[in-house]
This record gives sequence, structure tokens and C-alpha cells, in this order.
Amino acid sequence: MQQGYFITGTDTNVGKTWSTVALMRYFKRQGKSVVGMKPVASGCFMEKGSLRNLDALLIQENASVPVTYDVINPYAYLLPVSPHIAGVDNPVDLAVVSATFKQLSTLADIVLVEGVGGWYAPINNQHDVSDMAQTLGLPVILVVAIKLGCINHARLTFQAIGQSGLACAGWIGVCTEPQLLCLDNNIHTLSAVLNTPLLGILPYMNAMDFDVLSRQINL
Repeated sequence: MQQGYFITGTDTNVGKTWSTVALMRYFKRQGKSVVGMKPVASGCFMEKGSLRNLDALLIQENASVPVTYDVINPYAYLLPVSPHIAGVDNPVDLAVVSATFKQLSTLADIVLVEGVGGWYAPINNQHDVSDMAQTLGLPVILVVAIKLGCINHARLTFQAIGQSGLACAGWIGVCTEPQLLCLDNNIHTLSAVLNTPLLGILPYMNAMDFDVLSRQINL
């Protein structure tokens, strides 16, 4: 039976892609085939006449089956700004995102869809990330960067996910600051205030080892 999850974060640069790839490696170790999708990406670079995004390329590299780039990242924007600004001449169409997801769903047991920015980040002039998640109807995994202010951001995002009517399958903590004071206290507090399972804490790493990170996941 095909499954999928929507990966969102409390903000940008919180470790969504690290978590997505760690989850991909985790499911592979469970003997399942998996593909990923990053429907919208800003701050892309030009390669051989086409825009590419480093996070989307990493997701493509970790897929169980070969998938063309434009299926993984149908909306790639050059400017490193909010998608509704970067994509003003090519705005995100949720029908395209949905159709692309359905195409990926035929290729693997599990499809992981990574959002962009935070839960309410606008993706065009009418819709935000939460609308994209609701269009796909997948259970949501919340990624929280463990840093000062994360408790407030995590609680607000978790509340917003609940208000959308989508199920939250759990949360992943990402240690982005090696010198953070009271790391364990922050994790304990998050576990207490988020009424959803803790799926794993990804340790800080100077160089990403996704096999190591995948072993921190328990879904």
C-alpha cells in the first residue's frame, strides 16, 4: 500500500531536507521503495540551461528509482526570496503539484513531499504551504530546529497543522547549533508541549552522514 508524508518546518533553514533524506534512508532500511519531491524551491542555480536546487538534487539522488528532475521540483525559481515573489512570472499551480505527486505515487511505496519555508509561507498570491499540504492530503511531519525560540515556533506551527484538519504524524528535532545551551531541556519541553510523537533527534554534524541520521529516526 502506497504511503506518503508532507515534511514542513517551523521556518526556513531548519533542516527539512536533512530530515527528508534521513527519512528516505530510513524507509529504504525498512525494505521499502521511496521517492521524494520538493515541489517549490527558490534560490536555484543555472545548470546547462535549466534551473536546479541543491536540496531537490539531494532528494533526487536518494530516490529508490530514477526520477527526472522536473518531476521532483516542478517549480524552480532563481531568486532566493519567497516563492510568491520569485515565481511571479510562473506561479505555482496546485493542480500541477497534485498531478506530479500522483505520478510519483506510481513509482514507489512511499512518497515524501518537502515544503518550502514555514507552514504559512506563500507560494503564490492566493496560496501558501498549508494549502499545498491540504491539496495532497498527506499526514504531516514537523521539523523543528532546536534553537532559541523554537518552542514558541513549534507550538504555533503544530497548532496550525491541527487547524488545517491534517494529521501530524510526529516531529523531528534537528540540532543546528552546536553550542546551544540547555539542549536537552529544550527537547524535553518540546516533547511535553507537542501532542505528537517524537520521531527522532538529528545530531549536529559538520558533514552530513545520512546513514547515521537515518538511524535516529523511528516512525
